[in-house]
Amino acid sequence: MRKMSLFIALIICCFQGSGQPSDSSALHRGRIKRYHVNYWVTGSIIGVGMASDYFAIGRLKSKPTITPEELTFINSDQQINLINSIDRVALKQNIAQRSLYTSISDYGEIGIFLLPALLIIDKNMRRDWLDLLLMYVEGHTITFSMYNYSPLGPTFQNRCRPFVYYPELTADERMNDNNSRNSFFSGHVGSCTYSTFFMAKVYSDYHPELGAKKYLLYLAASIPPLVIGYARVRSLAHFPSDVAVGFGLGAIIGIVVPELHKNRHFRDFSLGMSTSPETVGLSVRWKLDNRSLRNVSN
Repeated sequence: MRKMSLFIALIICCFQGSGQPSDSSALHRGRIKRYHVNYWVTGSIIGVGMASDYFAIGRLKSKPTITPEELTFINSDQQINLINSIDRVALKQNIAQRSLYTSISDYGEIGIFLLPALLIIDKNMRRDWLDLLLMYVEGHTITFSMYNYSPLGPTFQNRCRPFVYYPELTADERMNDNNSRNSFFSGHVGSCTYSTFFMAKVYSDYHPELGAKKYLLYLAASIPPLVIGYARVRSLAHFPSDVAVGFGLGAIIGIVVPELHKNRHFRDFSLGMSTSPETVGLSVRWKLDNRSLRNVSN
């Protein structure tokens, strides 16, 4: 646990360092830039993350197939009853539309991935397109890494996908799929939620005059990933809880990554760390309506 805390703190320090403006980059054509991107730090995160994710994806898709004995055990009443009542909804569906919803989720994810390109319609954001693009790719890399390497993802979780529980499918379909043990959590939903929340966060940062109306943007940003989540459940690829965790993780990363890149002139959120021989501490500071809320956890 201590090693994990040190690792998280190290990432935070890299972000905090990359978010401070230098004399040469603070001004951009006579204006203060909303974000600061250290190209070396951000490029390193992207490069290392993409390289490691490439190998992780191959490993996750090469998990052992389900044996006949496992299939019988998984489909026993005792095991099915261990599934909570909300997730059990995923086991009571019409499989006839499985292919349709799989296509909707796969092609929908691509469309949502490209959606933040609309930000360049705003002339101020268009001037900062390179910084925004690097931030966007950086956040996606972090999202993929959380899926591939965090304890929440399929590297440590071996939850079978809902289709394994459907006797209407052939035994071959249910057993001989190397991706059948990767139900938790939904990478599709995590990726889509990151994209839309990143878009809402960046737009509201460039338009502080929105005030409380910015929360309507986040409400709108929730709709596309929830549609993808519904499609993932209907395609028998995920349980509702898989979707919920993916949504929450994507939303957090979509908000926090741009916030950590904010220039200090605009930042109302900061993270830090403290260490002692006995503990490692992470501090969070969020400014709310000219007041400060500080929470320190060890």
